[in-house]
Amino acid sequence: MASQVKVMQIIARMNVGGPAVIVAELMRGLDKSAIEQILVTGFCDENEADYLDTVAKDVKATRTAGLGRSVSLLADLKAFFGLVSLIRKCQPDVIHTHTAKAGVLGRLASLLAGRGSVRVHTFHGHLLHGYFNRPLTRVVIFIEKFFAARTSVLIAIGSKVKDELLASGIGKSEKYRVFFPGLPAPKQVTKADARIALGLSPETLYITYVGRLTQIKRPDRLLDVAKECGKRGLDLHFLVAGEGELFSTSKERAAREGLNMTFLGWRSDISQIFAASDIAILTSDNEGIPLTLIQAAQAGLPIVATSVGSISDIVIDQSTGYLTARNANEMADAIEKLVRDAQLRKIMGEAGKVRASQYFSLDRMIKDHIDLYRSL
Repeated sequence: MASQVKVMQIIARMNVGGPAVIVAELMRGLDKSAIEQILVTGFCDENEADYLDTVAKDVKATRTAGLGRSVSLLADLKAFFGLVSLIRKCQPDVIHTHTAKAGVLGRLASLLAGRGSVRVHTFHGHLLHGYFNRPLTRVVIFIEKFFAARTSVLIAIGSKVKDELLASGIGKSEKYRVFFPGLPAPKQVTKADARIALGLSPETLYITYVGRLTQIKRPDRLLDVAKECGKRGLDLHFLVAGEGELFSTSKERAAREGLNMTFLGWRSDISQIFAASDIAILTSDNEGIPLTLIQAAQAGLPIVATSVGSISDIVIDQSTGYLTARNANEMADAIEKLVRDAQLRKIMGEAGKVRASQYFSLDRMIKDHIDLYRSL
């Protein structure tokens, strides 16, 4: 029998969002007799919900001070030496880092710890567009190139993410694997029951945004879309699930302009909210492969989203929804087509659901990772 592989998963913070969901599912789903896992993470910011505290309460983690989101020399050094010490103590066979900051500190610590662990890094997206100015982006690319050369396997969670990283010279194509994220199938609930549970109207058409209200996600564009839909007399209501630093200002603007929107804050019942909805929307400037859109597709919703990152792996334009330019008018055009045609919503939603079960199943993601760890 093959011996157990010891894997250390390192992620900067388990804030509610795609990377945390994927890491939690790996911690739960990998065969414990074959893979022993240790999860190392930092602490979330005050305005972020911690996925381990709110949803994945069953997942155990070792918290390392300074590993969180903010960059500060003192905190980063503390986190770095904490990681070196943990690696020496646990002696993992594989060190698997997730997210940019953990990727840098975790792989650097692995090099210094000198335990000969195999390094794997997952790009859940990247920082090449929409985060920094050009000189800083060059620095990010330089750092990623340095570590890619010292990493055995680079995982991209979408085809476009991989292509954009390679175009920037980060890593060699033979080092890359594309592993789509996988999610458990949602509990089946009828639209009528979901609406009753959430206190929503049975007649209204609901379009739902799920995500952080932070600059890269462009909640201002979402508000522009709602305003444009209102101007066109489209009879629909926007549900917004999520928080972040732009939560208060977005809510204030929606109230000031009389937009047809309800802000739900952080939620742990996303599958129920999607079950109650008719259309899903995402307005970001940059994305990896947003899990919320996979959940929307699993719920059989047509999706309207900006054509950025690897969203095109989830949404097939004009088949399971619409991919648009980063433009409120174009997004409103797509929404208008769906609002005015119930049959189109049904056809696109069903096509998206089939695609989600084919490409984004939890079983597939778990198998990809087990096979990878064993091969290393």
